[in-house]
Amino acid sequence: MTDSFDDRVLALAALAQALQQVRTTAETGQSRSDAASAVIDSVFRIDAESVSDVYGGVPPLHPGLRLLRDYLTRQAHDDAVPKLALAVMRLERRFSSEPAVQEAVGSGLRRLAPQAEAHGGTHPDVLNALGTLYADTISHLRPRVMVQGSPHYLGQAGVVAEIRALLLAAVRSAVLWRQVGGSQWDLLFSRGRMLESLGRLLP
Repeated sequence: MTDSFDDRVLALAALAQALQQVRTTAETGQSRSDAASAVIDSVFRIDAESVSDVYGGVPPLHPGLRLLRDYLTRQAHDDAVPKLALAVMRLERRFSSEPAVQEAVGSGLRRLAPQAEAHGGTHPDVLNALGTLYADTISHLRPRVMVQGSPHYLGQAGVVAEIRALLLAAVRSAVLWRQVGGSQWDLLFSRGRMLESLGRLLP
């Protein structure tokens, strides 16, 4: 059983999980499929009854929950994911103030939902379509999220599409985090409470 603060932690963990997969894809050319599919599939679950339902339950978010725990306990030292997370949070604020962009993203996701349902969110055709949707909408907002990685992989269209799809998933999680009461104050003043939630959510 999760409480409302656990919902914030789940959404924040999903954001971290999406961005960790952005990093992995940008550096190696491919994501970890199970971790990526959990967050990418979430963009199609707009009317889920709970935060955990958005991601198909809590277990699919274990990678993000463990990553979040590592950052909160200062066991993770790579600052790239936190920097990306702050950039996505700033982008989410802009996105949430642009109804036309929200509608364009929503209609695009509704159009793609049957294809994702049939083939899965990480099917190459779905990833390409999600990447195009991100490029045509959210990527025009400022501040832009800048992804660092291997030039070899960042020059490949399929890799770029997957990164954009993961960034779309990251924005989805940032929107959800804000909707359930999350704010950057949590990161500064609620570290202990977040660790308590992680103790409940992780096996």
